[in-house]
Amino acid sequence: MEECNSLAKLSKDVLDKLAKMLDNSTCGWRQLSQVVSEDPKLRYSERDVTNCSLQVLSATGSPGRSFLALLVDRSCSLLFLLQCLKKIDHQEAVQLLTTAATEQIQITVHPNSQQATLGSRVVLTCRACGPPGLAYQWFKGKEEISEASGRTPELVVCPLGPEHKGSYICRINHGDTWVFSQWARVRLLRSVPGLSPGCSTGMFSGSSTAVRIISQPQSQMASEGDTLLLKCSAVANPPAQYQWYHNSTPMPQNKIRLLKIPCVTTAHRGQYRCKVFNLFHEIWSDPATVTIGPTSITDPSCVAVDRGLESEEVDGPIVCEEVRSQMTNPPPSSNQFFATDKVALLIGNLNYRHRSQLCAPMADVHELSNLLRQMDFKVVSLLDLNWQEMHSAVTEFLLLLGKGVYGLLYFAGHGYENYGNSFMVPIDAPPSFTSEHCICVQNILTRMQEKETGLNVFLLDMCRKRNPNDEIIVQPGLLKVTANVVFGYATCVDAEAYEVRKEDVSNGIFISFLKRRICQDEKVTVMLDRVAEDMGRFEITRGRQALELRSNLSERRSLTDPIQMLSNCSTANSARNLQWAVAHVLPKSLFIHFDCGVKVQLGFAAEFSNIMVVYTRILEKPKEIASCSAQLIDFPEDVDIDLKRSNQETPVKADSFLFIKEQLASSELPELYTRICSLQRLKKELTFTVCLRYIYVNLEEEVEERKAVTVGKPLVSKLNLHQPRASSASSSLSLDSCTISEVSSFSEDFAPLASNAWSLFANAHPDKCRDNPNYYSN
Repeated sequence: MEECNSLAKLSKDVLDKLAKMLDNSTCGWRQLSQVVSEDPKLRYSERDVTNCSLQVLSATGSPGRSFLALLVDRSCSLLFLLQCLKKIDHQEAVQLLTTAATEQIQITVHPNSQQATLGSRVVLTCRACGPPGLAYQWFKGKEEISEASGRTPELVVCPLGPEHKGSYICRINHGDTWVFSQWARVRLLRSVPGLSPGCSTGMFSGSSTAVRIISQPQSQMASEGDTLLLKCSAVANPPAQYQWYHNSTPMPQNKIRLLKIPCVTTAHRGQYRCKVFNLFHEIWSDPATVTIGPTSITDPSCVAVDRGLESEEVDGPIVCEEVRSQMTNPPPSSNQFFATDKVALLIGNLNYRHRSQLCAPMADVHELSNLLRQMDFKVVSLLDLNWQEMHSAVTEFLLLLGKGVYGLLYFAGHGYENYGNSFMVPIDAPPSFTSEHCICVQNILTRMQEKETGLNVFLLDMCRKRNPNDEIIVQPGLLKVTANVVFGYATCVDAEAYEVRKEDVSNGIFISFLKRRICQDEKVTVMLDRVAEDMGRFEITRGRQALELRSNLSERRSLTDPIQMLSNCSTANSARNLQWAVAHVLPKSLFIHFDCGVKVQLGFAAEFSNIMVVYTRILEKPKEIASCSAQLIDFPEDVDIDLKRSNQETPVKADSFLFIKEQLASSELPELYTRICSLQRLKKELTFTVCLRYIYVNLEEEVEERKAVTVGKPLVSKLNLHQPRASSASSSLSLDSCTISEVSSFSEDFAPLASNAWSLFANAHPDKCRDNPNYYSN
């Protein structure tokens, strides 16, 4: 049904017409986006809406078409879109979509040929999906059946007589459009002894003469990610129908003899039964118990052995009553989990000093950041970090974690794996680097577990070949059995990871497939399994790169789980919000007045947590000045500026992924964009010069004025990642106990405000609060 009702099924011609109708300001795609966002799965970020708006800058661009593409990506149904168009009273679009929907009628159940005895009851069934208001009409041969049942999905013939044998077909109508089903033939049989002819509507419970199960579903054990198959077969006259039940709850989508559940999780364990019935009789199958994951221990003779240094052999079976109870009666699992917060650290290293340069990490981190923000993650995204900066970034990341928090670490860059440990390579690693020059992922996991996190996800988009220069066997700290760890490796052990290079943007293979699935409301391991399946069908990397999943996750936790803060640790939540927010504060827009009468605006936007785009705009210009431009010069040596791509007319020319929101305002005066990188290395306040060059009317000589500007320490520069951090766990910011110690590079300034830090920050900077969709640009 969902596939039949999919917006993606619309033809290109219909989508183009609909997009053209939505490209208007009074009743168009913007109004539609507000109504669509009432569905949480179709809620879009401010950046998505801005990107749609910017389509007007292209000669062939269409904001409406871009917005429809977003709806298709989120699997928006045709029926839901039609309801939203009716809410905004777009009659023309409603008419177009209704007509198009009519063309999407698809028959999902065709009538089957049957044979029955004289006087019995025969039911022919035909079902279809499509637009609302489908009408059914049955025919026998070329003659229309006028009875009431001839206009329903089920045609009932009772009692069956010689005149009823023949061929039947069903027509499904919607307006002036219709489709026909397959033909079904009804044949007469001789009477069967023991069955009395007649048309009865009663249910004879327990009778096995009309419905008899010949194949019972079997109990079985399965592991997470396996495919579950249960089969129940029966013989009956009229033909039997099936309905599966899980723990006494009906499964509406499972109405055939074979029950198939791909990628099972612990939520699928329990008891399954199948109800088999027809118009006369009903019978139930034997129960089949399915055990999955941790509860799959069914052998009562298991032996408990203490493997400590002073262990003693234990003779005979030892099974505690609690475990025995769980084996025989698996506890019901809840499908709803929540996080006390969500935090993600994304690192992309591409400009290596002694290794080959990479292209994909910048695009990969940018896309993944946007997707995680849609799921309410606090995202810290950093590019091109050296060893000290990576070490400090991880330490600051750990300060944002606490009890029940979902922590996600993504790394794209060079890497390797030795003796089961994964190492992320910083950009300043020497040519013959070893583990001493890199960051060990398993050490990070150990420190994350100390925070009692609710979920630990590692997405490592790097090579995993062995490093021949490194013979050191790193011994990470003792890992706890928390059953909440997920490792998603972009490739297998001793294999490489690849990039897909396009005209001006390149993605890693892993992110190319991950971005299509990561926002799905599925258990993390199930989502990654599907990514692996998608990658396996990719011809280019088949046999060269395959996703590897390692996990001990025992609960159905998803990256889309809602956030529910713990009431007994509000101070920790406030401190965590403050810690993240301070690292993402942008300078406020500045207005600079020059002596010649020109007024210049300086605007700021964050592309990554350590990359800021600054743009200059001429707001006022005296009439006696023919032309002018404001350029930025004299940046400190700490930051990286590509002088060839600074002061460009568009963000794209400045090598930026950003679409600046203010760019939408039409302006005949020039705007110039400059991209400032490596803000994490800024040791003092950011100071630069605005150089105004202008020419007076009827004069050829260019005049220049300069003004120095200081904007403080923007974004992640406040964290001073270039400074060493204490490595001991005891010296980190303790959010578990709701106390703050003076360890973070800025905690000294804000520790006295711990109890009301976030509220003070929100009052002082309402435009930076997380609830404000514009917090990431200024």
